[in-house]
Order: sequence, then structure tokens, then C-alpha cells
Amino acid sequence: MEKEHRAYKSHCLVLPYPSQGHINPLFQFSKLLDHKQIKVTLVTTRFTSKTMHRGSSGIELETISDGYDEGGTDQAESIQAYIERFWQVGPETLAELLEKLSSSGCPVDCIVYDSVMPWALDVAKKFGIVGAAFFTQSCVVDNIYYHVNKGLLKLPLSESETSLPGMPPLGPVDFPSFMYDLGSYPAYFDIVLGQFSNVEKADWILCNTFYELEEQVVDRMSDFWPARTIGPTIPSGYLNKQLEDDKEYGVNLFKSNNDACMKWLNEQQKGSVVYVSFGSTAKLNAEQMEELAWGLRRTKSTFLWVVRESEADKLIKGFVEETLEKGLVVSWCSQLEVLAHEAVGCFITHCGWNSTLEALSLGVPLVAMPQMSDQSTNAKYIKDVWKTGVKAQPDGKGIVRQEEVEHCISKIMEGEGGKEIKRSAMKWRELAKKAVDEGGSSDKNIDEFIAKLVQL
Repeated sequence: MEKEHRAYKSHCLVLPYPSQGHINPLFQFSKLLDHKQIKVTLVTTRFTSKTMHRGSSGIELETISDGYDEGGTDQAESIQAYIERFWQVGPETLAELLEKLSSSGCPVDCIVYDSVMPWALDVAKKFGIVGAAFFTQSCVVDNIYYHVNKGLLKLPLSESETSLPGMPPLGPVDFPSFMYDLGSYPAYFDIVLGQFSNVEKADWILCNTFYELEEQVVDRMSDFWPARTIGPTIPSGYLNKQLEDDKEYGVNLFKSNNDACMKWLNEQQKGSVVYVSFGSTAKLNAEQMEELAWGLRRTKSTFLWVVRESEADKLIKGFVEETLEKGLVVSWCSQLEVLAHEAVGCFITHCGWNSTLEALSLGVPLVAMPQMSDQSTNAKYIKDVWKTGVKAQPDGKGIVRQEEVEHCISKIMEGEGGKEIKRSAMKWRELAKKAVDEGGSSDKNIDEFIAKLVQL
């Protein structure tokens, strides 16, 4: 089919890494492209497609192989083995998909690929189509990894503070965990550095943030490559309502207890609830789970705690029953819907970038309890740069004790310090909305991306 006879302006394949935190922002971006008359095909692995709960977005779905079609990462001996196999099989099956779509009269003009899978750009170039890298983490963290990749920041880190362009001085523990704890999670470390192996060949570099949030580092990064901020990529029903009834990402890998959560929240007073969630992958050890549980019991506030089924055996025996009048424990729920509820006054989280960006966009103060990866850097910015929360301080064993949990909650929920944090959180909420509104910094960057695609 000739391009001028298509019912759409252009055709993009969108390829996220198959985990919830990577699928969400790329799928939300897909919905925006679709709204602006770009045909989008979301691509995931064959195994992931079997476990996804999909909404009614109308985005078409295609699959490639990661080498584990019957079991995903669960079937692999290790994450290292999974990645090695995926990186081998993925490019082959992505090329087969491109050929299939072309022969069926629906050729692809562009691949928007998760930056952690740089091999997708090599496939795009082989087919002579546009390759757009999509970075799912903050520009601050991308800037750090870029400097390490290019040998501009040497490891191991200095014990003193380190300064990078466009960023405040960072102590060792303010860097991503892969750097201050060298040798931890080597497979992930290779992935985050590998994002930059061929990035200079990308036609576009898209970042899930908004310019006003990371203005200084975005400006300095433009010295290396032209990053375009297109976030926050959260459902527009919480921001500018550009997409009608857009209140969910639309792809879930977990079953939700939403009805129970909303019913309970509706019965709570405004700003009275502490929401606790550590995302889809973070794992707390049993001692930390116990201290967090006791800390929640000690506080004056009510709480809603998401404990995934895989983590439930770490809860104190009888805790759920003993705290029925004070809190609710669920296995999963819609984080956005909870954060947007007026009853929520504080969010305890590991500070993965999706959770951080959602809280900033909805004006919810944070208690940062970073666990790994980029979370410690996000926590530094939450406390000292964006001033939208506090960071819980662990003891010598790396455990945040119950007294510290109670202290952090009371600092936000009570007193003048908490009021200042809430004012700062609301400021970022308004700036996030402005960025995605018509003519805003992110909206203009998306329109520019689309205009270039249409010219192809």
C-alpha cells in the first residue's frame, strides 16, 4: 500500500522492555501518538502478551521472541542468561516482524525503542527506517550513566562528593546503586551502560520527563546529544485530559484490588492516608518488612499498603487482622488512582522513576526508601532539589527502623515542614500539567517528532 493511500500519517512500532515500569510510559506515549493520527503497533514478547491485562485503547499488539516463549524470566537460570538470550533472539524476530508488516501492506516508518535495548536501533538502520531511543529514567540518571559509559566518570567512586554538568554535588550513596555498590546486579549494570553503545546513531532521543523538572541537566546533555523531553507520560485524565476517559495506562501485568482500595479510601478524611508501595519488582527483606509494619502501626495516620503476593509471607503474623481499624493491606491496585485520591497525604516508596514522576505530577509528598538502581539518585533530588519529600535514613545494617518510619511520616503529615513540602509538590504538579498542555514544552517536542515522521 502506498503511503499516500494510508488512513494514517505514519506507522510506528513501539518496543518496551517487558516489565511493568517500562511498558507503562511507552504505552502511554503510544496512546498520544495514536491520538495525533500516527498508527502505532505495540511490540512485546510472546510470553508477556499471554499475561497482559489490556484495556480498550485500540493500539494493535504484535509479538517477538525473547527466547523464553513459555516462561519469560522465570524460565531463565538468571537475569544474565535471560538478557543474553533475548539480545540474541530479539533482533532476529524483530526483523521478521518488520518484514511481515511490510509484506502485509503496513510497512513501518519508525521504531520507538526502549533505550535499554539498543539492538532495536541496529535493526531499524538495517531496514532504513527511523530509530527513536526512549529513555524511561530521569535525565539526571541518564547523564550519570552516559558519563560512566564514555569514561568521563571513573569507577569506583570517590569517597568525597562528585560534581557533573548541570547537577548538584553528589555523595557516593546519591549515585545509582550499581555504582556505589560495584558488582551488585552486574547484568543490569551492563544494560544501563549499554544504552549508550550506539545512541549517537539514533534519529531521536526521547526522555520521560518534563523540561522544567530537569532544566539544567537537559540543557547540559544537549552538548552530547539532542534529548527531547516528552513527559510525564501518565494518563492524561490526571493532567490535561487530552485523551477522553484516559485514567489507566491500559496494560497491567498484575491483577488489581481497585474496588476495595477505592471503597476504603472514600471512607477516609482528606490528606489522612499514608500510601505505601514499592512497585512491581522491588523486594524488601523480612526484617525491613517488619520494621516498616511496626512504623506504620506507631504513626497517627491511617495507611494503605500494597504487598505483592510474592512478598506476603514476609508480613508479621497477624498484622493485617490487628490493624484492620487503622489500615488496609492489598496485593495490587492502580497506583495512579490511589495517588490522585484526596485522602492520600503521603507516599512511601522506593522511588523508581515511574512512581516518582507520578507523585510529582499529582502533587503527592514522598517518603523515599530507595532499594536499588536509580532510586537513590531520585531520592536525593526529591529531598534536596525538588523538595517534595524526605529520605528515610537506614541504620548501619541498611534497615530503616520503625522509629525512622514514624518520624518521616509525621514530618510530612504534621507541622510547618510538611506544609512547605506540600506547597512544593503542588508547584511541580502545575508545571507538569503545563508541560503537556497545548504549546507546553513536552507537547511541542511530541508535535515536532510527529511532523518529522509525516515528512518521510
